[in-house]
Amino acid sequence: MIDSQIRQLYLDWPHEVSIETFAKCNASCTFCPYTTLDRIGTRMPDEMIDRIIEELKDHPWQFMISPFKVNEPLLDKRLIPICRKINWELPRAHLRLFSNGSALTDKHIEDIATLERVVHFWVSLNEHEADAYKAVMGLDFGPTCANLDRLHEAVRLGTFPHRVVISKVRECNETPTERDEAFEEFVRSRWPLFSACLIKRDGWIDYTEATDKEVPDTSCGRWYELSITATGKVSLCCMDGAAEYPVGDLNEQTLFEVYNGRGLRERRVKEMSRKCVSPCNRCTY
Repeated sequence: MIDSQIRQLYLDWPHEVSIETFAKCNASCTFCPYTTLDRIGTRMPDEMIDRIIEELKDHPWQFMISPFKVNEPLLDKRLIPICRKINWELPRAHLRLFSNGSALTDKHIEDIATLERVVHFWVSLNEHEADAYKAVMGLDFGPTCANLDRLHEAVRLGTFPHRVVISKVRECNETPTERDEAFEEFVRSRWPLFSACLIKRDGWIDYTEATDKEVPDTSCGRWYELSITATGKVSLCCMDGAAEYPVGDLNEQTLFEVYNGRGLRERRVKEMSRKCVSPCNRCTY
C-alpha cells in the first residue's frame, strides 16, 4: 500500500523525478535492458534540463530528483553542474545519486562531496568475486573496487559526508542465499563505513521476469514519480526501461501536464489495483 501522506501530498506533483541526462552506460548487466535500447548515446538537451528545473520551482513540497534512469550518470560531464544547479535553484529537492562505480574518479568524489541534500550515493556492485562480476556486469572487478576503496577512505577522513550504499540484486526474493550473504559480508569487511543492501529481484516490463510471480493487488508507488528518458519521452515508470508505455513527452508537454495526464492521475486518484490496468498487471514490483 502507498503511504497515506504520499497519496495526499503528491497527488498533483511527483514525489520523485528521474532524469536520464545521457543515455550511455559502460556496463552490460544481464538483468538490465540497456543494450536493447534505441536511444543509446542520446543526450538530453540542456534546454530541456533547464526547463525541467524551472518547472519544478513550483513544487510545493520536498521531493527527490534522481539524475539517472537506464544509464551510468557519471559518464555525463554535465552531471555535477546539473546537480549544483538543482541545489541552488530547488531548495526543496533532495538528490539520489546512482552509479555502478566503475567510472568514479577522484574528481567525482571531491565534487559529489560538495553537493547538498544528497540522500545517498548508491553503487550497484552486484557481485563480490571477479569472475561473477565480469559475467553479470561486463566490467572488471579490480578497478571498480579500487574506486570504492578511495571513496571509503574519503568517508573515513570525513571529506565525503554522504551515505554510501553498495547493492546487489538478490538471487531469490524469499530468503538471502549463501552468495547474497557472502556479498554482504564482503562489503562489511572491505568497506565497513558503507551500507550493504540486497535488492528485491523484479522484472523490467517485457524484458526480464521477476522471481516473484504474484502481482500485488495494490496500487503502486511508482505512479507518484516521473521517469524521464534522454529523448524527453516519459516512461510509465522506472521498470519501463525502453519507454514502451510512455505517459507523455516533454518535447510537447510540461512536466505538470504529463504527471497529471488522465491515465496516470486516474490511477492515483482511484488508488487502483495494478491488477486492473496494463502493463502494471504484469509487474511484481
